[in-house]
Order: sequence, then C-alpha cells, then structure tokens
Amino acid sequence: MTPTQLQRDLQATMTHYQAGRFVEATSGCSRLRLAAPKEAVVWRLSGIVALQQGRAVEAETHLRVALRLQPKMPEAWDNLGYALKAQGKLNEAIVAHERAVKLQPNFVDGWHNLGLALLFAGRLAESLAAQERALALEPRLAKAHFGRALALQQCHRAADAVAAYDATLALAPGHLSARSYRLLALNYQSSLRREQLFAEHLAYGAAVMSAPRSLPNQPGPDRRLRIAFLSPDLRTHSVAYFLQPILRHLDAEQFDVFLYHDHFCVDQTSSQLRTFATTWRNFSGLPDSTVERQILADAPDIVVDLAGHTGLNRLPLLAKRVAPVQLAYLGYPGTTGLRSMDYRFVDAITDQPVESDTLHTEQLVRFSSVAWAYDPPAAAPPVAVAPPCVAAGVVTFGCFNNFIKVGDELLDGWADLLRTVPNSRLRLKAQGLSDPAVATSIRIRLQRLGVAAERLELLDRTPGIAAHLALYDGVDVALDTFPYHGTTTTCEALWMGVPVVTLTGDRHASRVGTSLLTAIGHPEWIADNWQDYVRIAADLAGDFGARAETRRTLRAELQGSQLLNHLDQAERFGRGLRNCWRAYCARAAAAA
Repeated sequence: MTPTQLQRDLQATMTHYQAGRFVEATSGCSRLRLAAPKEAVVWRLSGIVALQQGRAVEAETHLRVALRLQPKMPEAWDNLGYALKAQGKLNEAIVAHERAVKLQPNFVDGWHNLGLALLFAGRLAESLAAQERALALEPRLAKAHFGRALALQQCHRAADAVAAYDATLALAPGHLSARSYRLLALNYQSSLRREQLFAEHLAYGAAVMSAPRSLPNQPGPDRRLRIAFLSPDLRTHSVAYFLQPILRHLDAEQFDVFLYHDHFCVDQTSSQLRTFATTWRNFSGLPDSTVERQILADAPDIVVDLAGHTGLNRLPLLAKRVAPVQLAYLGYPGTTGLRSMDYRFVDAITDQPVESDTLHTEQLVRFSSVAWAYDPPAAAPPVAVAPPCVAAGVVTFGCFNNFIKVGDELLDGWADLLRTVPNSRLRLKAQGLSDPAVATSIRIRLQRLGVAAERLELLDRTPGIAAHLALYDGVDVALDTFPYHGTTTTCEALWMGVPVVTLTGDRHASRVGTSLLTAIGHPEWIADNWQDYVRIAADLAGDFGARAETRRTLRAELQGSQLLNHLDQAERFGRGLRNCWRAYCARAAAAA
C-alpha cells in the first residue's frame, strides 16, 4: 500500500468512525491491518474504534501493538490508559497516562485523562492537580473544567464544584453530564429552596427534551412484562444492597427481568444480581446510540432507572423514551426533570402527598410505607454487647456518610453537640479523609468552632464490609447528615445496634432518615430543628442504660420491621409496576 493510499483509507475509516458508522469503521480497520501491519497509526485507529464499541480488551491489544511499533506516541499511550481504565485496571491506566504526559508535557488531553484515572483510583489531590495542569495549558477547555468539578466534588467541596460546573457550562452549554452532576451537587446545599432545586431540574429536562416516540409493545394489562433495570451500580454499591432483595422475590411468573449494568466494575455482587435476571448486559463505555439500539431491540415494557442525576447516568437516552413506561427508583433523591419519566417510586414520609407532587415531573407512586428493602450483609459482625463508652471512657459520636454531605450548618450543629457533651469525641469515616489536605481542612473548620483536634477521629474507607461495620463498635450515637440524609449508612448503624439521630427537612433528601426511623419504630430519634437534634443526641449519650438496651434489641427490631420484610416489599414493588403498566394500557385504549 502506497503512503497516499494509506492516508486515503485511514481518512475514510476515520470518517466512518466519527459519523458513528462502526460496522464500516471496524471493517476498514481490518483491511488496513492486513494491508499495512507495520503502521502504528493503523493499530491505534483500530484500538480507538474498538474502544468506542466497548471492546476494551481488544482495544488494549491493538494499542499495545501500536506502541511496540512506535513507543513514543503519546496519543496511543493516552488511548491505552483509557482502555485499561475501562477494564478497571486503574493503576496500569495511570501509568499509561503518565507516560503520555511525560512524552509530551503540553498534552492537554493527556493531563485531563490522567486526572480522570486518578479520580477513579481515589487519588483526589493528584486528580485535581492534573486537571488544573490541563487548564493552565488551555484555560477554555470545557472538559478539563468538568474534570476539575468532579475532583472538587470528590474532595467534598460542593460549592466549589458547582462553580466549576458553571465554568464548564459557560464554555459548553450543551455539556449534559456537567448539568447532571451539577444537580447532584446542589442537593448538598441547604441554602437552596426546594422550589429553586425543582426549577434547576426542569431546566435540565428542557435541555434534553426529545420528540415523542411510538413503541411497538402490545398493551395487554395482565400479560407477562419485560422489566429492565438500568444502573451503573449493579456491583458492590449501596443501590445494589437495596435492589437485591426486591429482585430476589419479584414474581418470576409475572416479570422477565433485564439487568443493564453500566460500569466497568463487575464483581461478586454483580454475579449475584445476574442470577435474578433473564438477560444481563453491560453497557460500560458504549455510546448512547449503541445502547439505544440494544434496548429498543430488547423491547422492555418498563425501564426502571436507578441512577437519576448520579454519575454515569443515561438520562439523555431516557428523554427519548426507550420503553412505554419509564420510572425512577432508589439512586437519586429527587425528580429527574424529564417529562418522559412517568413515575417515581417513593413513600409518603420521604415525599409527603400534595406538596411533593408539585415538585416532580414524574407521578409519585407511594408503593410502600417505607421505600427501601434493606439486605444486611452476611459478613456483618455481631453487635458489641456494651456501649463503647465503657471501654473508651468517653462518649463517641459518629458519622460514616460521604463527607460532601457535611456543610457548615451541620458542622455548627455538631460543634454545639460536642460543647454540650464535655469530653465527647467525633468519629468520621469517608473516602478521602486520609488525604492530608482534606483532613487538615476539616480539622481547621472544627477548630474554628471550638472543637479541639484531639476530639476528632478521621478514618478512610476500609477494605471490606466486615471491617467497616466493626468500626461501629466504637460509636455510641450515630449522627445523620443534613440536608442530604444517609440511607445505607443509617441502616448499617442501626444494624450494628447504634441509635441514629436525624433532622427532618422539607424534601426527599432530608426525609430519608425520618422514613427509616419511623419504619423501625424509633420516631423519638427524629429532630424537627437543630436544638432538638442536639438535645436528642446528648440525651442518648447520657443514658447508658437505654443505649445498652438499644444495642441488645435494635437488630431484632429491624428484622421485625417492614424495612426487612423482603417478600412483602417485593410484592408491593411488583404491584406498583403492574399498576403503572395498567395505567399505560388504559391510556393506550382511550387513545385508540
């Protein structure tokens, strides 16, 4: 093949790739590899095309050939890093991206992609630094502003993250991921009224709105239904913990279950979930167009979105409607803002009738008295017999929530509590708290509120669930966050015999703890204001006998509650699905 022919064929293949014609692009790459097997650029293009189709292993193979032929190609090292990241090989991915920027220090995309790999690996300060290096080279690079925003959010700096998302959108108004992540960050800010938050979600919905689509599904109100669950969290993740008991007991006579996983991590939890599915697919790394074609081919009757405005969602795809009925559940504490999202499954405590209904584009379905089915980990250790203050000599308050949920208003409340209970301590545990810069910032914030550094214990993530839960042996009273409550963390603390104090608010995110504590019969731990919050926590700290009794009985109380009545919860969930489908059938019949 002459150089001219090579360039012409490369350009034709690249044109197919850029236009999304992946069959033609793949075929072109195959011909090029046969005609020019010694050309590194051919193997790199083959790797890029394979990556775009979600074939990360094949992409890695092709990119490694390219780098054997031309080791000093920074773009290929960068592509290789992406292929490795897509397989969950984060340490190898970081090395590849570092090689790219070492070969070309002004490689802007290389610094940005290095920052993303570092972020996935939990190396937060380095991730932020890499994105800022990219912005130093190209201040108007929207995706680097977006990467910086993601890093700031993981560093628990919600307000700074929102500002960085705003900078992204100023440069790229159509950056839908930035819009979506920004909405999640806004949930952490107590100063934002719920009406303002709803307006922000409506703006997102308007940005992704699509023309109505007609789908061929046969109505049939009582026929067997194809239910698809779409989520990046069908793995060891909080969403999976609450989904698994529903799937385990969902009526197999009524429903075929499709599980659409959307993450490179596939683990033991994924394997367990897969046993409940008729069909399992992994959409990780695939473009929306490919995912859309596959879902339409599967023809689900109902799609259940479990992500909302959390990471790696497919809301722009759902805005186009891929099933006759679409509903939101579990993953996000509010409306999606999509007019095409028909329903949202909640309960009457998290979303009070009438007032909450006006703040959703979805119709709210209060399918049960509590919206979750908690599945305690089999590896959970037994509850410690005595409250930890006996051994420690001091009362320890604890919070194991994501620290981004801890704003200044909450810190003020915690500082007041620590002043109210002399010599008490505060144990915090979350990803990133071992980062020196993050830890120093937290200590300084509390010192300014009069809390000495020695009263604060900061812990990072533990390698396994058993070790994580065992840390509750050192906590006397757990403190919920505000305005964004914990869900898994609250259930875990309760399962380990630790009372949880929560402050109820005016929206779903700040009423989750209220729902959970009501479900297990402990409304006395629910505060209506900060004074109540401090009083309830201080009273629990001072009542040794009551806490000892709580540690003895709390696990059994959970086991007897609706929260752990998995069979009943699955039946209620299935009935909710069926009712949504029947409503669709009635509308279809009326329109015929």
